[in-house]
Amino acid sequence: MPFKPNTSCYRCKSVRVARQQLGFSLIELVIGMLVISIAIVMLTSMFFPQADRSVESLYRMRSAELAHSVMNEVWGKRFDQQTNPNGGVPACNSPLGLPCSTTASLGPDAGEERDDYNDIDDYHGLTINSFMFNSSQTYAAVYKNFNLNVNVSYVDATTQAAKLITVSVTTPSNEVITYQSVRSNY
Repeated sequence: MPFKPNTSCYRCKSVRVARQQLGFSLIELVIGMLVISIAIVMLTSMFFPQADRSVESLYRMRSAELAHSVMNEVWGKRFDQQTNPNGGVPACNSPLGLPCSTTASLGPDAGEERDDYNDIDDYHGLTINSFMFNSSQTYAAVYKNFNLNVNVSYVDATTQAAKLITVSVTTPSNEVITYQSVRSNY
């Protein structure tokens, strides 16, 4: 009589079930570790550096904000000390006007305080440690770890018809961003 396995044997069923639930093989574990390592490499090389880039964007935005506030203030002033404060004729270096300030005299007038700046070239030499307009705070108190330098010069020193305003802002990551505008004598 041929041998028939006893299917009702409890011990036989438990052996069969144990063989089906053995778990992962070594190859499956190695492949799983490989997939996870590739995912980690992608995360570290693509997504995590985005955080640094977002900080740089914030620094650039703050830099533009600082430069824009200084430029707006400068543009609200008259062209030169010798220009009529109410505008109109005669502009300096015009046939009826006085000569414009010399290149050597660019900068604040003697004894002039920050709130008394009345023409563009008074801003020459403005730094991050200067007081803000109508304030007891310096730019450094509001824009921590930034640096600011304002330079005003003539576009053409012989005609003195236009002034170049250069605002250089250094971000906390030492990126120097330069903003320029030209103001003509009108």
